[in-house]
Amino acid sequence: MTEISRRLLLAGAAAAPFAGWVRIADAAAPKDTAVFAKQIDDIITLDPGECYELSGIEMCTNIYDRLLRYEAEDLNKLVGGVAESWTVSPDGKTFTFKIRPNLKFQSGAPVTAEDVEFSLQRVVLMDKTSAFLLTQLGWSKTTVKDLVKGSGDTLTLKITADFAPSLVLNLMTSIVASVVEKKVALANETNGDLGNGWLKTHSASSGAFKLLAWKANESVSLEAYPGFRLGAPPLKRVVVRHVPEPASQRLLLEKADADYARDLTPDQIKPLASNPDIKVESFKAANTFYMGLNLGYEPLANPKVRQAMKMLVDYDGMVKSFLAGRFFVQQSFLPLGFFGAIEYVPFKLDVAKAKALLAEAGYKDGFAVKMAAPNVSPWTEISQSVQQTMGQAGIKVSIEPMELKAVISQYRGRGHQIAMLSWGPDYFDPHTNADSFVHNDDNSDTPKTKPIAWRNKWFIPDITKEMLAAAKELDAKKRAEQYAALQKKVTDEGPYIFMFQNNNQIARRTTATGFNPGITEDLNFYRTIRKS
Repeated sequence: MTEISRRLLLAGAAAAPFAGWVRIADAAAPKDTAVFAKQIDDIITLDPGECYELSGIEMCTNIYDRLLRYEAEDLNKLVGGVAESWTVSPDGKTFTFKIRPNLKFQSGAPVTAEDVEFSLQRVVLMDKTSAFLLTQLGWSKTTVKDLVKGSGDTLTLKITADFAPSLVLNLMTSIVASVVEKKVALANETNGDLGNGWLKTHSASSGAFKLLAWKANESVSLEAYPGFRLGAPPLKRVVVRHVPEPASQRLLLEKADADYARDLTPDQIKPLASNPDIKVESFKAANTFYMGLNLGYEPLANPKVRQAMKMLVDYDGMVKSFLAGRFFVQQSFLPLGFFGAIEYVPFKLDVAKAKALLAEAGYKDGFAVKMAAPNVSPWTEISQSVQQTMGQAGIKVSIEPMELKAVISQYRGRGHQIAMLSWGPDYFDPHTNADSFVHNDDNSDTPKTKPIAWRNKWFIPDITKEMLAAAKELDAKKRAEQYAALQKKVTDEGPYIFMFQNNNQIARRTTATGFNPGITEDLNFYRTIRKS
């Protein structure tokens, strides 16, 4: 089977739940099933205690319920998820949650405070990539069982860190606050992994959908859970198919093999305007598209070199051409739409000024540098543009195209020179991005946590202190001012070339409605989709 025809079929395990729908390419998607064509090769795991990639977070959002939520019905209002209500102690150190009565897991077992206790504790105990979201509260492997306790219908969380209560509550809407059924996870435990190996490809949840199958680089298949607390989803199934090529996504959409195409380029979208069966919609998103510069590579450690490189990117040219409609220039670690975010665009393409800075830094003839970049659109086009403009000042960029998950893996191990990636917030508080792009209090090779600043070997203790002070500040106006100053400093001096914030342009069949993605993957709900 050729590569193209393989992608036109639901393959292997992903096809099994759909007897009668292993079909020829021209057959339409069933009316009880929503089919997405999307690039999902960044998925590494679907265990919510480990998952930290954008596509995986979107899947887990729909599979698992969380302690607190921002729901599809009002994306700006913090509400209870598994929790019915909550209180905060006067000193901001103790949080008490009442668990909703009569909630059921998809197994039929009741959702208890002990399940929530287990779910939060296991994130810390497993100590996977996303564990730092909870360990920043002062929880550790030795203390978490004392600080996170559930009994009956009451969950009590105690924190030792100094954080604004709003930050902590927003943190409980993130993926690490997903609730896993304790009994099922432990029944599938192997060598003390708390069910991690099994939960990579299975679910133990009370969310709107059950995970039927994930086949890497092929598809994710979900089945609606009729007992979900907000009611049964209108459709019985959702299938997200890995289709990296925009042209293939468009073809599937036009033939009604897919209801939604998620990664179309402007040249693929433009012809759809005349198709009465397809509608293109735009939704502001909160992903930050940037390049990480590893200061362990000698030229990049020079501040003047970094300044020069930030002037060797044709930001405006890209958003006015092949990125038109999909991106806008935003050179900050905070996306517009978040509290404290500022519109900040200090850099533009200026080859002459960049050459002068390189000469001052001792690199008048430039230097060679490797850049790891995902091997799909729009990364391919962005990396080629950067290669061309940096070359004008003598910086010889060697592009190393690879699968997104390979870029991520190299980046997490500090094995890159330049890594081109995007970053999505974990929860609705500016600390989520600030903590990642700024925080580094241990630049050794074996720190407790490995945020983005660590990955790029940027170690500035004073700026970490400024970031932590902003996280504690209770006065909203003062806190916003602190984040404004922090954004400017990180953009101007840090090891990042911030380029764009994105708009999600989604093309859909007019027969499919109700998918209105939010500013982050955490808010991309499938349970509201209907088909006519």
